[in-house]
Amino acid sequence: MFVLVEMTDTVRIPPWQFERQLNESIAEELNKKLANKVVYNVGLCICLYDITKLEDSYIFPGDGASHTKVHFRYVVFHPFLDEILIGEIKSCSQDGVHVSIGFFDDIIIPPESLQQPAKFDEAEQVWVWEYETEEGAHDLYMDIGEEIRFRVVDETFVDTSPTGPSSAEASTSSATEEVQKKEAPYTLVGSISEPGLGLLSWWTNS
Repeated sequence: MFVLVEMTDTVRIPPWQFERQLNESIAEELNKKLANKVVYNVGLCICLYDITKLEDSYIFPGDGASHTKVHFRYVVFHPFLDEILIGEIKSCSQDGVHVSIGFFDDIIIPPESLQQPAKFDEAEQVWVWEYETEEGAHDLYMDIGEEIRFRVVDETFVDTSPTGPSSAEASTSSATEEVQKKEAPYTLVGSISEPGLGLLSWWTNS
């Protein structure tokens, strides 16, 4: 679930922090910059693990701050494919079951990856597994707040870096639509379409 990623960055330390230890100031600046941010094709940054190398610091003309190239390792949330995770159902929609693991909410289990046969209950706004038994079908509801075990089957990274207008004729309305359909920078796709996966209560109750 968590990995250590080696990174390199140039950190700017303002003059009023020169009285502090350089390592402390750099660690604070790196966490300000990266903690709780998604790095494209890397994952969700959690916290600094350690600093492996500090290169020489430089002060440039017109800027009293020091600039130091830093080699460091950062703790990153990036589950591997086929990893089993446990989360909590945040909401349900026609698109599938939306899951949260506390610090990360962009997890979706699409309808085709649910235990089958499944149906969406419009009145309750939840997905239902129509579990077949010898006595007939039993509806097992995927209620909000329930703990769910799922397998990570895919991931999507979206580059959310600011971009300039594509053309001079770009209208205000199209720009507004673009803001409205803002995508999450990092999304996990899960599956519960195999025995043992799904709500924990399905498999623990006798």
